[in-house]
Amino acid sequence: MLKQLISLARVDFSPPHRPPSAVRVSLATLMSVLGSLLADALLVAIGERVFPGTKGYVHFRFSDYAKLTVIGVIIASVAWPVVARLSSAPRWLFFRMAILVTLFLWLPDLYILHQGQSGQAVAVLMVMHLAIALVTYNLLVHVAPVRPASRDLPVSSAPRRAVPR
Repeated sequence: MLKQLISLARVDFSPPHRPPSAVRVSLATLMSVLGSLLADALLVAIGERVFPGTKGYVHFRFSDYAKLTVIGVIIASVAWPVVARLSSAPRWLFFRMAILVTLFLWLPDLYILHQGQSGQAVAVLMVMHLAIALVTYNLLVHVAPVRPASRDLPVSSAPRRAVPR
């Protein structure tokens, strides 16, 4: 059953590509943090404008959402090269992981909604989670893509050419 699950998830431990470079992952991480924080701030501003009753909502404070956003982006940025090393279809797998993580991160939002928090404020929080996922996924896979397999064959694997006599 485990083999079936691994196969379904396209994990094969021997992808035909190399993982993204550390420099590109670092750049994509920085861009993802900045882009996600910008998206969060924009969504809070829009949310407070569209739903005036949410102005001053505790989870709309920059200090409240920024630390969680940065932590989430860093976790995703560590996961991307790991997925690239383990899967022959890393973007396919990483995209599905991003969806699952986003759905999982909506659970606390639904919990605070159940506890009586404003439905409008919670809706904005859920859209913020979605925006972070979209920004982070796209920047990681496009700025730090997997690299083609090395064209250099090891000496022992190189085909031998016949030497004319």
